[in-house]
Amino acid sequence: MDMKTDTIDETQARIDLAAALRMTARANMHEAVANHYSIALSADGSRFLINPKWMHWGRVRASDLVLVDTNAGEPENVDRTAMAIHGQVHRLCPSARVVMHLHPISTTALASIDPPGMPPIDQNSARYFNRVAVDLQFGGMANSDEEGARLAKLLGDKSRLLMGNHGVMIAAETMGEAWDDIYTFDRAAQIVVAAMSTGRPLKVLDDETAEQTAQDWLSIRDFSIRHFEEMKCILDAECPDYRD
Repeated sequence: MDMKTDTIDETQARIDLAAALRMTARANMHEAVANHYSIALSADGSRFLINPKWMHWGRVRASDLVLVDTNAGEPENVDRTAMAIHGQVHRLCPSARVVMHLHPISTTALASIDPPGMPPIDQNSARYFNRVAVDLQFGGMANSDEEGARLAKLLGDKSRLLMGNHGVMIAAETMGEAWDDIYTFDRAAQIVVAAMSTGRPLKVLDDETAEQTAQDWLSIRDFSIRHFEEMKCILDAECPDYRD
């Protein structure tokens, strides 16, 4: 799909969003029936698809996804926190065509240390060197438009927000890039938490090496997209009903 056009194909967007939700459940990164993924269909972010209120990600189908039109009011089958966060991020950061918000265990652990952060200790964690915004003002569930706007402002020109005492938000132009990014972010968090658990000092990469590694990641956008497509092939073989 071409995210740079004013609108994108809704049918394909539904399939890809349902796939991303199924993949996340299979990777055990979801949290009960909470958290949300969304994809903007319009360039201004006013029309977007999002997972329905309190439906388990492991059984979401393309037809289950809710089409939100912020010019037409707030649908009843979308959680208020979803509207607060995703509605405001899509409105204020229209380049974020895909927005993913999660509370995976290892990532949330890194969001709960003082200070929250992702130290560059390996190839995965170095992907995020100087490329993560951090929220230090958690004040409870994000259920107001004001809180969503605050988070959107913090995200700014970055594509990742480590939400202190909360979780993570990833934004991207395509579903494939967003999925690979949030997957790798939590993989990196698992490595960092495992290293921390030894009680020994972390062997942090020097700034030059970490920066070069981060730039190398930026040069392989096709890797991220292919990862997503390969995961869809697995879903097609094992649970093709996600496309329904």
